[in-house]
Amino acid sequence: MRNAYRMLLLAATFSAASPGALWAKPARVLVFSHSTGYRHMSIEAGVAALKALGTRRGMTIVASEDPAIFDGDRLKSYDAIILLSNSTKRNDPASEWWVGKRRETLQAFVRRGGGIVGIHAASDSHYNWPWYGRMIGGWFTSHPKGTPSGQVTVTNPRHPANKGLQSPAKRADEWYYFEDHDPTTQTLATLDPTSIGEADVNPNPAAWSHEFEGARVFYTAMGHTPESFSEPWFLRHVEGGLNWVLKKR
Repeated sequence: MRNAYRMLLLAATFSAASPGALWAKPARVLVFSHSTGYRHMSIEAGVAALKALGTRRGMTIVASEDPAIFDGDRLKSYDAIILLSNSTKRNDPASEWWVGKRRETLQAFVRRGGGIVGIHAASDSHYNWPWYGRMIGGWFTSHPKGTPSGQVTVTNPRHPANKGLQSPAKRADEWYYFEDHDPTTQTLATLDPTSIGEADVNPNPAAWSHEFEGARVFYTAMGHTPESFSEPWFLRHVEGGLNWVLKKR
């Protein structure tokens, strides 16, 4: 009896000394990169970088390109989904895989508080499902030719997605313009269009976040090139965004 009491006291002491150590579990994150539209060459580099992040952070990162993962209750074990350039064809509803019950599955995931990270062409997807566009926060509409070096300014340095990021930063990417961008989202970074030779002098959103139907959603328009996923600035940006949707500051 004395030994049992001693063990209980030790457990209580350990719990008080290291809050969360006994109950916290590693995050389980799905990286989904199925694409029926433009296939980005950066996807494979992105999957590799995100798996390396998972290893370093003690997260379980599962990569899939099979839309069947949205069938049934297969999402129940995941804490967040990273949508990695999961493009569809703008004018072809048949290219979209979130239809029927799969739409309900993604909506249920969001409404139970599962985190969403959208990278680059996550905004170039499912144009025939208005809810998806509202969740992401806007749809891709166009981009200047090539991957010029542009000046990115962090607009909210306190947000976890921007923690420790140099600003302004000069980096090469494919720079997106958007339609139906939700002005209520919190802009996290902007591109100076004049820095890539565009006539538009108004800053263009390059990353944002918002809370949507119970979930945290972080989107970055950057990440077109394979080189992005070996760039410390961009990797820190993505990791911080993932931390935020997982509610880890």
